[in-house]
Amino acid sequence: MKLPDVGEGVAEAELVEWLVGIGDQVTPDTVIAEVLTDKANVEVSAPVAGEVVALHGEPGDVLAVGSDFIGIETDQIPTEANQPEPTATVDQPGPEHEAPVVSTPARSPQPNGGRATAAPAVRARAANLGLDLNTIRASGPDGRVLHEDLDRVLRDDNAASLPRPASPLTPASAGGLATPVRGVRRQIAQRLSAAWREIPHITYVDDVDMTELERLRAELNAESDEGGVRLTILPFLARAIVVALADQPGLNAHYDHAAEILTTFDSVHIGVATQTDAGLRVPVVRDCEGLGVWALATEIGRVTAGARDGSATRDELSGSTITITSLGAMGGLITTPIINPPEVVIVGVNKMETRPVWSDGAFQPRQVMNLSSSFDHRMVDGWDAATFIQRIKRLLETPAPLFATDS
Repeated sequence: MKLPDVGEGVAEAELVEWLVGIGDQVTPDTVIAEVLTDKANVEVSAPVAGEVVALHGEPGDVLAVGSDFIGIETDQIPTEANQPEPTATVDQPGPEHEAPVVSTPARSPQPNGGRATAAPAVRARAANLGLDLNTIRASGPDGRVLHEDLDRVLRDDNAASLPRPASPLTPASAGGLATPVRGVRRQIAQRLSAAWREIPHITYVDDVDMTELERLRAELNAESDEGGVRLTILPFLARAIVVALADQPGLNAHYDHAAEILTTFDSVHIGVATQTDAGLRVPVVRDCEGLGVWALATEIGRVTAGARDGSATRDELSGSTITITSLGAMGGLITTPIINPPEVVIVGVNKMETRPVWSDGAFQPRQVMNLSSSFDHRMVDGWDAATFIQRIKRLLETPAPLFATDS
């Protein structure tokens, strides 16, 4: 069995855990493994009934879709439904879990001078190693460069002069314990490194007087009959973003740097950066333009709860067009949010505090918070960034327009 397609646009997945072992009997209802994509954890079931005779990979390995995954001895005749076309590889002697090694030169230009195809994680790793993907012989499906291809280059004698990653500190030399970075944390590290390296960020910070909105929020919560739903700042901010995007639809967009295409969207799908036990996740509230403040509060609560308890689906963890990030009471005065690619805007919420504000000839105590928002400067000019945040600021300071189409 090859590693199946575990989601649209997913080229590879990390093996989290084998749920079967050599010699186990399985059926098509047996979940044999759990894998992690950049979108969600996915359970993989056996395609046929039989006995497990080979496991290709160990927990922590990143496997390409279509690569050897598990061997099952069965009386069934393989069909296209359960046995994809194998790729041309030459197996070398060694443990069954080792990836097949292709008997081709490690480094060779891509045909016709074309741009190498590789998953984002492979591309990011190659960049960190100083390797040019276009000079590496690809062994993956459809000419895709895999992690194994990078490993071969590093093993090649001709690559001895290439930059190498620093060796991890050992307990003996540093008095600590070196722990491999795996799972969601590895994905976070790779995505943030790529975003910071590839996107020229501009961060715009402004303060917002939240006094009136906080008074309104307290009144609405006190009078609420919404079945236990409580209004936080986030649904008001989400609603303000929707209203502001109506004037600047070009910010509700994805930018594909490789293709040099900016895609703008009619629907506003807001990602809400959420801290979970496994690391940061970004569940998505879809079609926010059709939701009022109370409906937004309900959906934000639902998707963030799903992200924290692990019940969120792959679709609920992908597809955002703009993202909100907040550390709540721990938010500090100013943050520098990193954009969630391929989006071009992320809106950051900092903590609220009472500050003296000069008004009508005297200082008054007001509830104030800062918004720290980052923009992809390739697609968003500073003027447009400032205009967007100033519009959100006015909506939060005078919140009545947020309810103009509320339900």
